[in-house]
Amino acid sequence: MKPSTKDQIAGKLHEMKGKVKEKAGQVTNNPDLAAEGQVEKLAGKIQKKVGQLEKVFEK
Repeated sequence: MKPSTKDQIAGKLHEMKGKVKEKAGQVTNNPDLAAEGQVEKLAGKIQKKVGQLEKVFEK
């Protein structure tokens, strides 16, 4: 599997984990967990974009 594909998959997983943490923080009224989820979600989006850019430059 190419590194760009791995980055895209890992980014999507982090994005999903971040969404779950954010919702869990909101439900339990835990602002720290919600903030942590937002950060992880953003990091996942960035990693996914990096993978997409790598894929463009591989050609």
